[in-house]
Amino acid sequence: MKTIFKTTILLLLLVSSGVYGQRGIGTNTPDPAAILDLETTTKGLLLPRLTIVQRDAIVSPVAGLIVYCIDCGSGEVSFFNGSIWSGSASVIVTSPTGSTWMARNLGASQVATSSTDAASYGDLYQWGRDSDGHQIRTSSQRSTAATSATAGHGDFIKTVGATDFNWTNFAGEDTLWQSGLNDPCPAGYRVPTQIELDTERLSWTNNNAAGAMNSPLKLPLAGTRRRASGAVDNEGSTVSYWSSTVNGVYGRRLNITGSSADILNALRGYGNSVRCIKED
Repeated sequence: MKTIFKTTILLLLLVSSGVYGQRGIGTNTPDPAAILDLETTTKGLLLPRLTIVQRDAIVSPVAGLIVYCIDCGSGEVSFFNGSIWSGSASVIVTSPTGSTWMARNLGASQVATSSTDAASYGDLYQWGRDSDGHQIRTSSQRSTAATSATAGHGDFIKTVGATDFNWTNFAGEDTLWQSGLNDPCPAGYRVPTQIELDTERLSWTNNNAAGAMNSPLKLPLAGTRRRASGAVDNEGSTVSYWSSTVNGVYGRRLNITGSSADILNALRGYGNSVRCIKED
């Protein structure tokens, strides 16, 4: 009898919800514009609590999805806008060059507040590789190079003695990121070209770390990951931002130090920062 009674109550609730199209908790008069109206002066709405890694691992998030990111800065509500996860901090910026960029490095939990703001450093990618887990600064390592466009695992691939010191060796390796294959940027964004990075650099008031930080992009000194040892170093003193451009066996990068900023070569096995630009 109790089971029948509970089932009847549940059916009545479902029917009433379907008829009136709205529900109220803590109120008998839910706002007609709301499908769910919560009223209380002593409690709150508790969202799913995820780390930034867990949030970014959600498969095919729908626009409007909301979670609480516990390690985004000091913690923030994140919502998916259909292209990228957004939060209380700005997620895009438009520079004086007219280009629109993501306001933080890939994997960073916040916009940089200084050149040495560790929470803004983000991940370190090997050139042409997707977000398979290798980019996390503390990821495991191995020394066997891949033989296709994807590594098939999330380890950082050390490139000691590897052919052209790349994490992978296959015929189409030069087209990675250039063709969009493996591009780690969210939908609507991509890894910038060498020209796009250099155009930003030339717009700074100072051609060094101070100029990078004072620019709308607020580029921090996120360090690098060594191709041979897999060690992360130079955090707070230098940074390289990958471009999608190649030059022989090298990837082109924007290298920034306390005294200079230049477009240089780097072997593709290094782990460097990525800042995404909006597609045209």
